[in-house]
Amino acid sequence: MTESASIIGAEPLLRGLPASQIQQLAQLARAVRAPVGARLFEEGGTARHFWLISAGRVALDALVPGDGRVTIETLGRGDVVGLSWLTPPYVFKFGGLCLQPVQAFEFDAAAVRGACDRDPRLGYALIGRFLAVAADRLQATRARLLERDPATA
Repeated sequence: MTESASIIGAEPLLRGLPASQIQQLAQLARAVRAPVGARLFEEGGTARHFWLISAGRVALDALVPGDGRVTIETLGRGDVVGLSWLTPPYVFKFGGLCLQPVQAFEFDAAAVRGACDRDPRLGYALIGRFLAVAADRLQATRARLLERDPATA
């Protein structure tokens, strides 16, 4: 197994996948860095990538009329950023802002979807893992909305 495959395979999202699947995914990723203040993606942009954070912090935010950008959740080491690559029309529902310098593995979304099409076991494993992340994000969004509007609690 390559060094990047070993690192990727140790990430919480992918831990426990067979080595062959980790190796497949590692070939579709590249190590990237982004400075404080960089936007990994914009709400409404095309979801061409997703990221596994190795270091740093990323705020997921949404544009709220009258309030501007509202942070929905802050993510860090071991978290996945960008779920919109999974379903058409592959458009980001949130934005992603680097709060600290970020080191991450950036995955080519179309290539990962293609790998999942060719290997349904990989696709099934990833869908289950990403669904769990999506459920957590939904709960975080709900909690944030309740914080903002005590009348709905």
